[in-house]
Amino acid sequence: VQLQASGGGLVQAGDSLTVSCAASGRTASSFTMGWFRQAPGKEREFVASIASSSGTTYYADSVKGRFTISTDNARNTAYLQMNRLKPEDTAVYYCVRSLKGQYYQRSAWMYWGEGTQVTVSS
Repeated sequence: VQLQASGGGLVQAGDSLTVSCAASGRTASSFTMGWFRQAPGKEREFVASIASSSGTTYYADSVKGRFTISTDNARNTAYLQMNRLKPEDTAVYYCVRSLKGQYYQRSAWMYWGEGTQVTVSS
């Protein structure tokens, strides 16, 4: 499975941005996908996840109410809509797929994309 993230960019505080992640290769019809992020000098942290079959979502407290994760199952694509962006949201955003454990643990995800840079200026 290969993951290709796109849609990052430079925005101002308060703006919105949507990043997407397309999966290819030997993909299952039912899947879990998510997003992690890593800011300069910080550890990679969980942002959000979704189960395609049930629609169950989880969010980090820092983004709850501002970010929304969704999927287009037919296109094997996940989206992260980010509203009311803050400078502290600046990070490289990585999409992940196939959960084998706790959603908030990096080691629980089998596949990782290359990442897309999101920069929020104040």
